[in-house]
Amino acid sequence: MLGEFWPLIAVVIGVIILLMLIMWFKLNTFISLIITSMVTGILLGMPLDSIVETIEKGMGDTLGHIAIIFGLGSILGKLLSDGGGATRIADTLINVFGKKYVTWAMIIASFIIGISLFLEVAFVLLIPLVFTLAKRMQISNLKVGLPMATSIAVTHGFLPPHPGPVAISEAVNANIGHVLMYGFIIGIPLAIIVGGIFPKIAYRLTPDAFSREGNQAAVGEVKELDEDNSPSFGISILTALLPVILMLFATVVQLITGNEEGHAKGVEGFIYFIGTSVTAMLIAVLFAIYSMGIRRKQNMKQIMDTVTNAITPIAMLILIIGGGGTFKQILIDGGVGDTISEIFKGTEMSPLILAWLAAALLRTALGSTTVAAISSVGIVLPLLQSTDVNISLVVLAIGAGSIFCSHVNDAGFWMFKEYFGLTMKETFLTWTLLETMLSVVGLGLILVMNLII
Repeated sequence: MLGEFWPLIAVVIGVIILLMLIMWFKLNTFISLIITSMVTGILLGMPLDSIVETIEKGMGDTLGHIAIIFGLGSILGKLLSDGGGATRIADTLINVFGKKYVTWAMIIASFIIGISLFLEVAFVLLIPLVFTLAKRMQISNLKVGLPMATSIAVTHGFLPPHPGPVAISEAVNANIGHVLMYGFIIGIPLAIIVGGIFPKIAYRLTPDAFSREGNQAAVGEVKELDEDNSPSFGISILTALLPVILMLFATVVQLITGNEEGHAKGVEGFIYFIGTSVTAMLIAVLFAIYSMGIRRKQNMKQIMDTVTNAITPIAMLILIIGGGGTFKQILIDGGVGDTISEIFKGTEMSPLILAWLAAALLRTALGSTTVAAISSVGIVLPLLQSTDVNISLVVLAIGAGSIFCSHVNDAGFWMFKEYFGLTMKETFLTWTLLETMLSVVGLGLILVMNLII
């Protein structure tokens, strides 16, 4: 009996070791993650000669996915900040919504931006705006940051073209257009309900977290500019949303034509090329160099100094995110996912609840939203062949489960912790609890939707 559940026990031991290294021994987070990955690999019975290879693969796969767009996103955010674009957007949002309704301003803006940006990219793009708004309105960074995190988490788990919903849709032969439509119907009220309520809950649970100044060095000092020397709202919002526009345009074209990115040629192929995350971010950075620099009569040395200042502070943050990837890969290669799959074999549970539960357990064990989503498909597929259930809702149920309980094996956990300067306990009571609440409330809305359609 113990042998069957040992991989799950090993995961629990690994998480405890990680927390002890960071909280008790005060060891650097990146070093702690590497040590924990090695120890967990040994506990899972992995061959010693393959543990280091797995760690290297986890680091490479994680940073290979986000390092370029993470760096470009940091540069874009810094150019917006130093060029006055973030300040202009902040001023406009303050004038339109006022201090009283800043929560709704961030929910709306973040949801729009998060539709076609991966969570990590949207996070990096919005952090300078969060700090700018909080500073100018003299309120807590978390009061602005939690509504932002709510929206981008919802779009990441529920809406194509994010990798999880797209991969699940393809695996179960769901219509992506229907998934997108139901995703909006469920995702918008989910963001409004949780985004509006959760900051108040979090403040009651951990008021000290709301007094943290955050890791301002990660985005650099926000420069205050004269009214006459700041860009217009139109050019500022265009600069901030340009990668969103490019990627969303490519997604719409793909939905209309039904062609896959790799198989399209000519004009359509070019549209897909500029709509990829890396290309879109690069184009946005080049445009920001013009709109936030050259257009404001800055010379190239000044602009490139801004670029350099954007990259230097995030070096440790990138290593920590990569360290989270090594722990995730150890769990995957160590067979934790296979153990969870065996638990659910032969069950007669409702496909929607099973889909959510399988993805939630995999997410908790493995850390990656996308990996949890894709891995849970194999558990749910046998049930789909013998039951009458809306496939699109199954996709969304898996998506809801895949954002459950983000913790130490998830890169998003460390990004939130480091940017907002929180302790481990505070991060659990804010970010982890937020994602869990989104997952559970999301499942509830899906079940209600299933009764209606």
